[in-house]
Amino acid sequence: MDFKKILDLLMFREGTNDENDLKEPVITTGSIVWGLLIRSAILIVLSFLLIDFIDRREYWWFSLFLIWFFAAYPAYRQYTFYNQKIEEFKESTLCGSCKHFDQTGRLCRIYDEHVSKDYIPCEGDSWEPNSYEIGQ
Repeated sequence: MDFKKILDLLMFREGTNDENDLKEPVITTGSIVWGLLIRSAILIVLSFLLIDFIDRREYWWFSLFLIWFFAAYPAYRQYTFYNQKIEEFKESTLCGSCKHFDQTGRLCRIYDEHVSKDYIPCEGDSWEPNSYEIGQ
């Protein structure tokens, strides 16, 4: 993981660049959860230190607001943005309609490689349509 990805997680960047052109996606479901955990841990430590510093233990509930506004809500926004991008990606590529496509990481399950608009791991040879029947 490089420094730019760490900054993206901590600075609440929501994939402003067009990541469909990249072979590896910048934002995945895992990176959103990881960012939420890191930001929550940092906020918990900082809020406990702040509460201890000002010596007001009755304001412990303030840390809940910090976690919601600076960790959980931005993660929710990132997840919504990610779902919109995945829906666009699924409509514009062959891999999006394949049953081996994993949308949580924009990944081909057979070849275990990331999919992009310009790169299809199987080149269409292993493509199988999504099953639209109930229960499958």
